[in-house]
Amino acid sequence: MACLLGSFFLLPVIVFGGGEEEQAVSGELNSGAVPALYLQWVLKAGAMCDEITAPLIAAQIEQESGWNPNAVSPAGAQGLSQFMPGTWPSYGRDDDGNDEADPFDAGDAIMAQGRYDCSHADLMAGYLKKGLVRGSLIDLVLASYNAGAGAVLSAGRVPDNGETPNYVKAINALLAKYTKALEENGAVPAGQRLAAPLREKVVITSPYGGKRPSSAYGYHTGIDFGVGIGTSVHAADAGTVTFAGWNSAYGNRIVLRHAQRGGKSVETTYNHLFSLSVAKGDTVGVGQVIAATGNTGNSTGPHLHFEVEYGGQFTDPAPWIGLN
Repeated sequence: MACLLGSFFLLPVIVFGGGEEEQAVSGELNSGAVPALYLQWVLKAGAMCDEITAPLIAAQIEQESGWNPNAVSPAGAQGLSQFMPGTWPSYGRDDDGNDEADPFDAGDAIMAQGRYDCSHADLMAGYLKKGLVRGSLIDLVLASYNAGAGAVLSAGRVPDNGETPNYVKAINALLAKYTKALEENGAVPAGQRLAAPLREKVVITSPYGGKRPSSAYGYHTGIDFGVGIGTSVHAADAGTVTFAGWNSAYGNRIVLRHAQRGGKSVETTYNHLFSLSVAKGDTVGVGQVIAATGNTGNSTGPHLHFEVEYGGQFTDPAPWIGLN
């Protein structure tokens, strides 16, 4: 068992030394395959470093504990991410804010897993560059998690100890389950001016206009869709990213500029996001995944606040995306 464990971005897998096959470990998380209770932590842990992705974190958890937060191995490894008591103090923190760093707390365990994996990705990358080990970086990280960095260095590769090669193979096999298939850019549906920003059927928790339930927020400039953290957000039309970053009110926010309609400018905004998959200056296609929903900024719960600006003025998004 292991001693620890870890966008949305498509990241290359680094292979040194030649003669090894590359692994398909990059891609967007298939959030539907992850228990909802743990989704936000898998996403956070999978965003700590470029080498360790959310699908890899999820696949590793399934292999380690089968998503059982109370799991204890015969060797004494504990929790979702199966940390040994001697290793836990080096990586465990109170990530869930309950005043205790506990390997049986899902948030603490998964974030510690991300820290451990990223740390060993750096370590193994250094060994690879020095020619001390051979193989793919991710295989070596997984082997280090299972058998320890010393065993990997001593063997010069994934150690053939009867357990670790099968451990690495099993996680690689699980990656497809936790990686969302890439989608072709689509088209704006007939009869609509824009495509919907969410593919899932979701509830409108606050429509455009009028006063919000709390008058502190005043006039509602968009539509709120109630949706859990980590749901894919899609571009409503082809365009250019004019803003992608933090806003004190909107939290993580993306603004897209589209082609003019009737001589007037058209922009769409996507707000309170958990993570961003695009940057300012990027061009996007209709339906392209640009972010994951969240609960950032001035927000009372997980949702997507979606806005349309036409000619520089907010307008009701509903008729634009075929809701009325």
